[in-house]
Amino acid sequence: QLQLVESGGGLVQAGGPLRLSCAASGSIFRLNVMGWYRQALGKQRELVATITRSGSTNYADSVTGRFTISRDNGKNAVYLQMNSLKPEDTAVYYCKSQIRSRVSTLVADYWGKGTLVTVSS
Repeated sequence: QLQLVESGGGLVQAGGPLRLSCAASGSIFRLNVMGWYRQALGKQRELVATITRSGSTNYADSVTGRFTISRDNGKNAVYLQMNSLKPEDTAVYYCKSQIRSRVSTLVADYWGKGTLVTVSS
């Protein structure tokens, strides 16, 4: 069974750093684009950053210059380094990956269950 598991969330003071990790497991043939999304209370889920298998990245304007996405293809993992955190960054952060499994030629998007990041002012 394919799954994504996030870790690294928690409580941090404004201006501080936090690093999120997401590990994919199961019968994985290939991970294509991976990304981080977030959903604040009462708001819609929004894109934070994405990274292709070759390392091309894309960021939301609100996090550009503060957040860095990276991945380790050998570990089937994606990371989000968050610096200069602001109270408005408070949200549940979700990992998403497009995965091709070993047992099927189908490619599908998978989501993790999320990890809560709370930034105090």
